[in-house]
Amino acid sequence: MTTYDSDSSGDEEGDFTETNVLLGYASKDPEDDSISRLGGRPEWLDSETPPSAALAKCNICKDLMVLLLQLNAELPDRFPGHDRRLYVFACQKRGCRRRDGSIRTLRSLRVAPGSKSAPLNSDKKKKEEKPKLKEEPKAPSNLGETLFGAKTLGGVSGANPFATSTSGGASVPSNPFASSSNPFSTPQPIVETTNDPQLEVDTKTNEDVEALPKTFAETLSLNNTQTNIPQTPPEPWPPEASQPKPYPISYLSEAEYETLDPTPPPVPQATVQMDVDDTSGSGGGKEDKEVFESTMDAAFQRFADRLAQNPEQSIRYEFSGVPLLYSKIDAVGKALAPAQTDGMGVTVTSGGGVKGLPRCPNCGGPRTFEVQLCPHAITELEAEELSLEGMDWGTIIVGVCERDCQARGVDEGQVGYLEEWAGVQWEDMGSAAPVGGRR
Repeated sequence: MTTYDSDSSGDEEGDFTETNVLLGYASKDPEDDSISRLGGRPEWLDSETPPSAALAKCNICKDLMVLLLQLNAELPDRFPGHDRRLYVFACQKRGCRRRDGSIRTLRSLRVAPGSKSAPLNSDKKKKEEKPKLKEEPKAPSNLGETLFGAKTLGGVSGANPFATSTSGGASVPSNPFASSSNPFSTPQPIVETTNDPQLEVDTKTNEDVEALPKTFAETLSLNNTQTNIPQTPPEPWPPEASQPKPYPISYLSEAEYETLDPTPPPVPQATVQMDVDDTSGSGGGKEDKEVFESTMDAAFQRFADRLAQNPEQSIRYEFSGVPLLYSKIDAVGKALAPAQTDGMGVTVTSGGGVKGLPRCPNCGGPRTFEVQLCPHAITELEAEELSLEGMDWGTIIVGVCERDCQARGVDEGQVGYLEEWAGVQWEDMGSAAPVGGRR
């Protein structure tokens, strides 16, 4: 019997358990939202101020990449006045696949005037505010319509998680990922970093710095978690005719909270196991089988079992949640799962961030999980390219700044772009068959 512990569990109804993870399903019908989608060309918050093309280039071959995911990620209750989108790009060149830097992600942000982030509350104030959360009315348990602007699967009306909304005068639809509208989210106070120790040091003369006690000067250096990012002129985008061919568009117009059968059917044998002939005369069959079984860690089997219950899910969304790991033995798995402290095998910090994610280089704050792509997304992206070898990742995990900080030098009302963390877990091509019913 498969158990789901407390990883992302929510309410139980009948023989099924509903988790806090919102699943996005691809469709050719945009319905009420054409922003959140797989494939196509990126649609920027402001078409007049796109990001530097350098941010969408492969770090290996330096060529322009193609869009995998564009997500309307507004959280009006958590980040009021923040128009935000996420973009995930991938290099199509075969020689760059399975290499760090061949998949990159961007966060686009526009902060409405007067919507500056509030200072982080003290622990005492947080404790005083906790009872207030219990007094707030809960939103409906199924809030897919809030994000996607369409009826959720199964005919239950809710709200659409990726619905279009604007700031500054226009009405903003309720968003289930935001704290007040999502019964599963806990409001996180937001920090605005106003004092940069490095800037203070830069204003001192060399004699002033030398006159400081060594221990104090060292402390300034050690505590400066912010990185001075050089301001370089943005690189212009080439004309569309010169850009690589985009993947076909599939809109993320349907959503529902994940429901799990406490006693799911077994995962198809071909998905989790490969038969090894140990009767051949080579004498290596037994060793090969042992090597294969050693690579099939429990995380992968859990991943395959979890997706088998909702095989057509293209994305999994839960801001400040816990990603579903494809493996714990690759570089990403080892970084995110140093200890099995929860049902997903991922260590979560007290502030909601995931331990192992690198800190935000722009503000120095922690990063947290927001969304991940599932194998079925590849089926949608490559629907018209069956002759290609195809992408071979198991999942792409996106970690973002927990504070939703703005790029330096970007004023209120303007659009800024920052690169966020993309953790790619690749398929084990020599052992496991693809997961999610693709190829």
